[in-house]
Amino acid sequence: MNLLLVFLVGLAVGSFLNVCIYRLPRGESIVHPRSRCPHCQAQIAAYDNIPLLSYLLLRGRCRYCRHPIAVFYPLVELASASLLLFLYLRYGLSPVGWRNAVFALLLLVLIVSDLRDRILPDRVTLPGLVAGLLFSFWVPVGDGSAALLARLAGWDAPAWLRSFGDAALGAFVWAALFYSVGELFYRVRRIEGLGLGDVKMVALLGAFLGLKLTLVTILFACLLGIVLGGLYMLLRCTGTRYALPLGTFLGLAGLVALFWGPSLLRMYFSLFTLP
Repeated sequence: MNLLLVFLVGLAVGSFLNVCIYRLPRGESIVHPRSRCPHCQAQIAAYDNIPLLSYLLLRGRCRYCRHPIAVFYPLVELASASLLLFLYLRYGLSPVGWRNAVFALLLLVLIVSDLRDRILPDRVTLPGLVAGLLFSFWVPVGDGSAALLARLAGWDAPAWLRSFGDAALGAFVWAALFYSVGELFYRVRRIEGLGLGDVKMVALLGAFLGLKLTLVTILFACLLGIVLGGLYMLLRCTGTRYALPLGTFLGLAGLVALFWGPSLLRMYFSLFTLP
């Protein structure tokens, strides 16, 4: 029964995330007005707004204009429900579970927003960054970077400060690096390679994951970008100037790091360890 309840809550949360994904990049309120068909602007009745079920009953079309409903709506609802169910099975209602649920849902919004509109809204990345820093007081980040710096300085920092230091270092270092690389790329090529949205998103990742797991995230995102982006450009015969949705790849890689990051980190560092 608990699993069914978590799944249903996840569907409802996913429905709300769809509102965020559609409205935030357009600077609209997520509270009002009520949901409307983006094609004919007809107000969607409550019985047509039931997560997943309404899409199936309407056969993926608006009741009024019969225009197809974008498939990402039910997919986001399913993804949200699946993520929350997986996190509940793994962590229950522990503080780690709550922290990871917030992180995963933030990433889901950013993944779809960047893929759909090529925008990483400040109204998601900046509150997400703050949330990651605040959660570090409640749930240890466990990166170890702040503890290492404290030992080098001869200071026995308390656990809560080490955790916050891990989050702050992860956010600042990777954001500064992304910003510097983006500026250098622009000065050399006169093309924007990394936008400020990417910088803010990597700061969010660093705040939740710390320095090391964010490194895993960035490396895996680059791999995804090369493979999936290359396939897309090959199949669509798109030129090399096609702008890849880096935020989407970072978000997907962030989810991988969230669930399997420590194992991937051990594998990565083992490559540089002498037998």
